Amino acid sequence: MRNFVTLLFLMGICAGISWGEISSTSPAAVPLLVGGSFSTQVTNTAQTNVFDQEARDAEIASLREKLRNAQYDDVILRINHLTANNRMDDRFYLLLAIAYDGLERYDDVAYAAGQAIAVAPQEARAYILRARAYIKQNNYERAKMDIDKALQLNPSSNLAQNLKKEIDSRLVKKRNVAQKTKQEKSIPSGLIIYIGLILLGAFLFIYFRYEDLFHRKKSAYSRKEAAVKDQYDFIRQIGEGGMGKVYEAYDKALKRKVAIKRVRPELVRSGYVREQFLSEARMVALLRHPYIVEIYTVIETESSLYLVFEYVDGQTLETRLDIDGRLPFSQVKQIFKCVCEGLQYAHDQDIIHCDLKPGNIMILENNEAKVMDFGVAKKVDNQTGARTVAGTPAYMAPEQQRGFMRKQSDVYSLALCVYEALVGQVPWTVKGFDIAKKKIVPVSKLAPHVPAEVDKVLEDALKEEPSERIQSVQEFWERLDAIKPLPDDTPEVTHY
Repeated sequence: MRNFVTLLFLMGICAGISWGEISSTSPAAVPLLVGGSFSTQVTNTAQTNVFDQEARDAEIASLREKLRNAQYDDVILRINHLTANNRMDDRFYLLLAIAYDGLERYDDVAYAAGQAIAVAPQEARAYILRARAYIKQNNYERAKMDIDKALQLNPSSNLAQNLKKEIDSRLVKKRNVAQKTKQEKSIPSGLIIYIGLILLGAFLFIYFRYEDLFHRKKSAYSRKEAAVKDQYDFIRQIGEGGMGKVYEAYDKALKRKVAIKRVRPELVRSGYVREQFLSEARMVALLRHPYIVEIYTVIETESSLYLVFEYVDGQTLETRLDIDGRLPFSQVKQIFKCVCEGLQYAHDQDIIHCDLKPGNIMILENNEAKVMDFGVAKKVDNQTGARTVAGTPAYMAPEQQRGFMRKQSDVYSLALCVYEALVGQVPWTVKGFDIAKKKIVPVSKLAPHVPAEVDKVLEDALKEEPSERIQSVQEFWERLDAIKPLPDDTPEVTHY
């Protein structure tokens, strides 16, 4: 027994020695080949790229530029690549929603906009995008909830207001169809046949009694209505305002794109109003300036008026602000240099615009701009001005709201557009208006990237009394142009 124990002890010692030799030659001690040379380090920790605030802001700026150039697929691929590498930013969701909207992928728009709302509940643009996606999916109840929330956050958004009108119209139509279907189901078929026979008898009586009316030749107006549809191919609706709807169209005779505004019939139903409107439109058609969208012709028909405009491929200031929130002061100067030149040219011809707003400023390449929609413009006398009730309330001067218009009224609207471009909202909203003092909040307090000297220019252009206001567009531009941008001219990205 003792010999057996001794034997086991010796075997254990041998086993220990063998294990020590094996451990000393284990692969863990063998140097690794790294970059073509030997190294005694077992692991090589990779340096991680820093995705700090500066890097995120640079990515956001690059993505916004792609959106402005309609590179929607590139935006989606870039954001997916960044998130796959754990490079996250809350703003990606809103940019994804805008990109999907551009590609008309409305299921993805609703999902991405929902994520944007989850991380930024005060982002009005996200609610607008999701509402539009719901409209495309015929889900008008949800669309109404989102658009109401968007208007609560940004009451001045024309895009949200137009969508609300469309949603309300479709909901009413949906309810009417449902109600009609219900009534049709409830009316006995015998009664329907009886009513139909009565209506048929009434129609036959009217037909034979006034047969000459049905065979009367078409009037000149009717022939013009048909000629409009023969000469122009209406491609799509591109806008809608208080005066009517605007369509992209193709002029088959001159082989060029045009924009056609069909004036609402109720606005020109009166013969006197129609003639006055035609007179003003023909007068504005004489304006020729590189920064004014040209009116080619005016077509009068029995039911309406058509204004045929130069087609401009660009982006309105309203759309740019919906994407960027607000603009750098240097960029605003580039845009409004063109606006002021075009508007001053019109004033030199004694023509006032009457409806200047971001939706009527078209931005082209290199931030040049053209003033659009002189369709409600007026010829004025320097002493007496003009009578008009046309215009958009949020951008109308006090005297214009009372039905009187002069050149200084256009200066007032111009200043409001500059204010909105710099701040991202008109001054009548909660953030832009000091209720206690009943005064507009200065731009530089809401947008630190704007020089304080701008406050005085806008204050002088927004005086309530026209006689105390900056008197001309040229004077307004000269004062604005004299102000130099700050070294840090990049605005904080925000959407009110």
